[in-house]
Amino acid sequence: MSDYLNMSYEELQEEYKKLQIEYENIKKLNLNLDMSRGKPCKEQLDLSMGLFDNAKDPSSYISEDGFDCRNYGYLSGIPEAKRLFSQLLGVKESEVIIGGNSSLNLMYDTVARAMFFGVYGSEKPWMKYEKIKFLCPSPGYDRHFAITEAFGVEMIPVEMKEDGPDMDTIEKLVAEDETIKGIWCTPQYSNPDGITYSDEVVDRFARMKTKASDFRIFWDNAYCVHHLYDDDRANVKNILTACKEAGNEHRVFIFFSTSKITHPGAGISVLASSEKNIEFTLNQISKQTICSDKLNQLRHVNFLKSVEGINELMKKHAAIIRPKFEAVDKILHEKLDGKNIARWTNPKGGYFISFFTLDGCARRVEELAKGAGLTLTKAGATYPYGNNPRDNNLRIAPTLPPIEELKKAMEILAVCVKVASIEKLLGKAS
Repeated sequence: MSDYLNMSYEELQEEYKKLQIEYENIKKLNLNLDMSRGKPCKEQLDLSMGLFDNAKDPSSYISEDGFDCRNYGYLSGIPEAKRLFSQLLGVKESEVIIGGNSSLNLMYDTVARAMFFGVYGSEKPWMKYEKIKFLCPSPGYDRHFAITEAFGVEMIPVEMKEDGPDMDTIEKLVAEDETIKGIWCTPQYSNPDGITYSDEVVDRFARMKTKASDFRIFWDNAYCVHHLYDDDRANVKNILTACKEAGNEHRVFIFFSTSKITHPGAGISVLASSEKNIEFTLNQISKQTICSDKLNQLRHVNFLKSVEGINELMKKHAAIIRPKFEAVDKILHEKLDGKNIARWTNPKGGYFISFFTLDGCARRVEELAKGAGLTLTKAGATYPYGNNPRDNNLRIAPTLPPIEELKKAMEILAVCVKVASIEKLLGKAS
């Protein structure tokens, strides 16, 4: 296949004419393909219908200690739920709060509480500072960035490397600036790159010197069981253990949910941290609510049963979505190899593939795709304020569409990438 970067102006023009015909033919198909969000498909959702098998059994309301879960109580979660998810996350039961259906809600509330009340050990609420900042490894999760933007927090992008964020930059910034209060992290199968943080990165996070005594790591462990290949799993070192060993046990908030394990919007969420952080947080939550949905907690424990039960369920998820990830990789290689205009990740788990265009082409690719009936996540969404200075990143979400639709979407994407790339190269040449 021809390397676009080494083609002459005339050769590029000829290739562009052929691609325009192909693109117009795609438009005539009047397709409507949506890959804008990372949603489980119907087959995945069907895996967890067993949650409701015992709904009419009177014993399904009663926790292991005899408590009636239909009533008020257990602000931090029922004992069996705390035990299951503390085992999964490698923390103590006293270091866990079981929340509602959304870990994103827990993250938002944790930032909000820090703004109004500070965190454990704060000199004052974060809102009392003239300005506060968060570090944002990028590309990253757009909804993380939306939270801090909503609170007027200044966001500083940090480059992602193959083993996690650029720790040299992070260590320098947090050591010098007391207004940097936190950092967003998705440590395992990161959104969207699929990168897993190395042990060295985890250790550096735990022991680094911060000018702000109340600096916090927001550790979103959303994909810690979302392996695509059972015999090739990535694993992240326990950040809370590392922080304790470094004498910084209060530094991290760990978030988790079952949203992509059972049913999104109807799962349960988890916050894990040091006992002092948990105690401080529960005191504030007690003014906000009496308890979360304990019936849902009990349903999940009865259905999932154990950490091994969760892992077995996730193998079934992997069997459904692994062919989709492999199809994306295969078609992109077939259509784009040798053209020197794009690269993409091939993750071992998680929900996304990160796609990189030539600089200055991602927004044009998104525009062309929309014109051809393919909706992608907005270009730039994976960067703070939706602004990627290089305009070169798109997030591919392969899980929701049926595989034949997915293959068609990737063929369309490849055409759009080629068109946008040639437009860029012709513009430079002219």
